Amino acid sequence: WVLAANVATESMGGPAIPTRFGRKDAASSAVSVESQVGRLPDGDKGCPHLREIFHPKGFTDKDIVALSGAHTVGKCHADRSGFDGAWTEAPLKFDNSYFTEMLSKAYTDETTAQGCPQKKNAGSGTIMLISDLALLEAPFREHVELYAKDQEAFFKDYVAAWVKLQENGCEGLRDTL
Repeated sequence: WVLAANVATESMGGPAIPTRFGRKDAASSAVSVESQVGRLPDGDKGCPHLREIFHPKGFTDKDIVALSGAHTVGKCHADRSGFDGAWTEAPLKFDNSYFTEMLSKAYTDETTAQGCPQKKNAGSGTIMLISDLALLEAPFREHVELYAKDQEAFFKDYVAAWVKLQENGCEGLRDTL
């Protein structure tokens, strides 16, 4: 999935991301990860929760904001997460629009058919989760504002945080197959 994600990011207009190879899959289900709990943040929680999830894994507040910028592509699917809708008006383009739209649009409370709280922009129909808008609080906000005005700064910090994420816990990786 790492190579596919890196190629897709660049194909959608995002930065080139170096891929290193050699991750080992679990030999059996007995040694694999039991569940997804705690691996990703809950969309209906704020800054303290984001830090609870990411800081123990070695990520900084800046990394959290940069990684959240991946929401510039794709959308939430109600049947999978309970949340519903795209974050940006161009969900197949990797750019800094997640940050520019977050700062420029007004969002109102909405509850999905699955009972999940989210925020929706009436004009565009785009959404933000509570965990997204939490990034507007200090000290996260300084990074949101920087990335909204400087796409290259976002790309640079995204690559660093994404590489850290995809290589977290891996040893002996190599640059070639």
